[in-house]
Amino acid sequence: MTSPQRLVAALDQGTTSTRCMLFDRRGRMVSIAQREHQQHYPHPGWVEHDAAEIWSIVRRIVPQALDDAGVSPTQVVALGVTNQRETSVLWNRRTGVPVGRAIVWQDTRTAEVLARFADRIGPATIQARTGLPMANYFSASKLRWMLDRDQAVAAAAQAGELMFGTMDSWITWNLTGGPGGTGRPPGVHVTDVTNASRTMLMNLDTLDWDETLLAAMDIPRAVLPEIRPTIGTVGTTVDPVPGIPIGALIGDQQASLFGQTAFDAGEAKCTFGTGSFLLLNTGQEVVRSTHGLITTVAHKFDGEPAVYALEGSIAQAGGLVQWCRDSLGLIRSPAEIETLARSVPDNGGCYLVPAFSGLFAPYWDNDAQGVLVGLTSYVRKGHIARAVLEATAWQTHDVVDAMNADAGVAARSLAVDGGMTSDNLLMQTIADVLDIPVVRPMMAETVALGAAYAAGLGAGYWSDRQVLRGFWRKAGEWRPSMPVDRRDAERARWRHAIAIARMWGQRPG
Repeated sequence: MTSPQRLVAALDQGTTSTRCMLFDRRGRMVSIAQREHQQHYPHPGWVEHDAAEIWSIVRRIVPQALDDAGVSPTQVVALGVTNQRETSVLWNRRTGVPVGRAIVWQDTRTAEVLARFADRIGPATIQARTGLPMANYFSASKLRWMLDRDQAVAAAAQAGELMFGTMDSWITWNLTGGPGGTGRPPGVHVTDVTNASRTMLMNLDTLDWDETLLAAMDIPRAVLPEIRPTIGTVGTTVDPVPGIPIGALIGDQQASLFGQTAFDAGEAKCTFGTGSFLLLNTGQEVVRSTHGLITTVAHKFDGEPAVYALEGSIAQAGGLVQWCRDSLGLIRSPAEIETLARSVPDNGGCYLVPAFSGLFAPYWDNDAQGVLVGLTSYVRKGHIARAVLEATAWQTHDVVDAMNADAGVAARSLAVDGGMTSDNLLMQTIADVLDIPVVRPMMAETVALGAAYAAGLGAGYWSDRQVLRGFWRKAGEWRPSMPVDRRDAERARWRHAIAIARMWGQRPG
């Protein structure tokens, strides 16, 4: 009699959707269940998600993925949870009801909060302790904003009545029991080192909450989750299906690095999703960037030293394509952006800098605003579509330049993944502006794969990391073909457009 198939699961909670995927021993996807959630934009620069809606989606897709694979919860050896990292949610410990909507990583409302932080402790101290620049992007200012808006909320937080976390904490707490009741213990309130390293509150050296920063930002430790290793025993699911061990929590971009099997120092990847994120594994060394990159935790096995990374973060990549669809009506589906861009031979002289949330790496300019420059009566929709794709390519170029400078050696190729890698024109444009080959693996959705790999390794489903390396297969490669003089000219125009975006965000006079 054949023994029942045993699988490993990943729950990938992203910026626009949440998915549950099951993988077999060869790292092949067996099933996927996915649903989008609503984006809320109540004011300019504000981006919010309904955390309760996201949890309701999780409750639907986990059973669906199991049903589609034809397996029971007992056949799932481990679950890995991965998530949009800096998005922040505050909820009631007793009821499980969120205190307002979650504030998304793209949100820019916290400028005044950051100014207070700067007066109390200073950006240099924050960067030295956390590896992060002082920016809207990270979670600490979002939490402080939530506490500032209502004295009752702040008092409840001080009294330990509220819980804070990034989306991994929210989902894991609910998976493992939520508020508990009727003889059931409450869920575990935890995060992992990769997500904690994105809060601007965790000390990179101790891998614990930094008491000096908590005091300076007036954040009560009682609301914060316990920081755990990335890979190790977290808990067991109670809802929506019982009995699945949770074996890994990991931020989405670190999960992608793991899914690309970039386990050794010097190995890198770039993910093109809602934003774009380049990570370089630096091993057990904490490398401080001098060219505008972030120092972050890549992963940590329970009982082993942490592995670190340098990261270049770009706020708008696939999100820019979604903006073209939802806000401008230029396209009906994301796939149409490539077709529209191919209707013209070039950008017609127009450049788009999508500084909708300021500029992230390597500029870290919270005040920069988006601009579309170089418009003439010649420019048509196709030129704007091409400028949209080129914006992602040139932003990637800026981050790779910074990474090369920090590493002291130029990258020889770029491993890519994420939904945007299906756009062949974009991939060719990236190869052209970087002047190096771009390589995509067979499994482009490496975020979920990395979470599954992490959970499976922790559970002994796979014996070691070398086994996972054997699963990697190349699906596509793009080689540069742009003449040097054209690349230099377009790079100069892009940098001019960047300068305009940064100037436009400054107050007149």
